[in-house]
Amino acid sequence: MLYLDHAATSPVRPEVLEAMHPYLTAVFGNPSSHHTAGEAAASALDDARARVASVLGMRRGDVVFTAGGTEANNLAVKGIVLAALDSGRRHLVVSPIEHESILESADYLSRFHAVSVTRLRVDTEGRIEPSALAEAIRDDTALVSVGHANNEIGTVQDVEALAEIARSAGVPLHLDAVQSAGWLPLRDLGADAVSIAGHKLGAPKGIGALAVRGRVPLEPLLHGGGQERGRRSGTENVAGAVGLATALELAEAERAVVSARVGAATARFIAGVLRSVPQAALTGDPEHRLPGTASFTFAGTSGEAVLLELERRGVISSSGSACAAGSDEPSPVLLACGIPPEVAQTSVRFTFGREPLPDDAPERLTVLVAESVRAASG
Repeated sequence: MLYLDHAATSPVRPEVLEAMHPYLTAVFGNPSSHHTAGEAAASALDDARARVASVLGMRRGDVVFTAGGTEANNLAVKGIVLAALDSGRRHLVVSPIEHESILESADYLSRFHAVSVTRLRVDTEGRIEPSALAEAIRDDTALVSVGHANNEIGTVQDVEALAEIARSAGVPLHLDAVQSAGWLPLRDLGADAVSIAGHKLGAPKGIGALAVRGRVPLEPLLHGGGQERGRRSGTENVAGAVGLATALELAEAERAVVSARVGAATARFIAGVLRSVPQAALTGDPEHRLPGTASFTFAGTSGEAVLLELERRGVISSSGSACAAGSDEPSPVLLACGIPPEVAQTSVRFTFGREPLPDDAPERLTVLVAESVRAASG
């Protein structure tokens, strides 16, 4: 089987399991407990926090451990906007291609807190024009929240330009880096808050982090014991935090080499599919994209039928975001890019992992895609 759905989740790395093992066995104390066992756990948690902060270019105290990327995004969007309401700032800027955790948080704020939400337009390749952000920001804007790289089409935003506009207006910028962490540099981008998720990096599901600069007020969503400096109550997942820190450090250390290798293989695959499958069209920006993401529409087919044919041939891929489980509607991301609904429903996403593949894998995969599309068309 060839697993090409790493944007949904990746396998846990052996090094991560090894790093976590002591905190699932011998060092099991509650980090809030004031005894030897608790202090050992607290020390490991503090070390993990510092390691994550270092990769993200933040301070140790900026990092809040969460249960994953969805919680991190909810905490960023709701937490920052809710904290700004007393100052009269009740305007939020997002784009229509954000992850559901961003868009549904925006909808919640609109429905229950009368927050005004502006959804920036994107071009046909999913890029936000910086001038559109400049036009959208108002005197009462509390937050701009954008995805560094899109989870469906892989388009990478010009974050530095967007951050400069937000900074000039005195508005915090939240960056959803769940897909880009480990693939793209995350330091010195100008973001005030950054979300990551462990299971995209080789850590287990159920651990993530939001790094938010200390100067940005943040209203907690979970109340209770006041853990995470009062920003996220609940006994911390020490083993998960250690796993996340280990996976993030490993991915960052390998990033330049792995991104170049995977990007070259993905480019060969994209070229092969466009050459071999007449109805194939690449979605997303052909240049500014994640190294391992290749997303196509196959007009005149059913995306689900293509997926089934691929799986029969030993290839696991997806039709888009795994977080839109059960939906048979056209992807909002593709619709926002101007793709007609009937074509958007034919989309298939291939996302490569960091592990090396055989040299001829792109060409062999191209053949399997061509066969699957022909079978689905018949």
